[in-house]
Amino acid sequence: MYSQFYQMNRPIRVLVAKVGLDGHDRGAKVIATALRDAGMEVIYTGLRQTPEMVVNAALQEDVDAIGISILSGAHMTVFPKLIDMMKQKGLNDVLLTGGGIIPEDDMDKLHELGVGKLFAPGTPTSEISEYITAWVKENRSF
Repeated sequence: MYSQFYQMNRPIRVLVAKVGLDGHDRGAKVIATALRDAGMEVIYTGLRQTPEMVVNAALQEDVDAIGISILSGAHMTVFPKLIDMMKQKGLNDVLLTGGGIIPEDDMDKLHELGVGKLFAPGTPTSEISEYITAWVKENRSF
């Protein structure tokens, strides 16, 4: 699995965050660990982040992808706000992805706004790391 990263000049950098008052971070920590085990460099911001805090951290850390874990039902507010802020800050080549309790219709609407693939609970972590890797290889150059 690590061999997929040898073609790049550096590891893929992913920021994992929990936005809002949702205090359940076990899934986010599992994903962060799985991505790290897959050879990525992971920055975990912890609980109760605002969209502004997430986008500013993504800028400071020069990440390739932002992964949002959301279980609170606020996904139709959080993801559009993140996309807008990312565009304002020029993060047009950074993947915004995530997962949690998100109805499929909402996933489709968010994808139309520019959000990448969203993952439901129980998705194999290998599927998530493979998606991020493929997206970064196709959309980023470093």
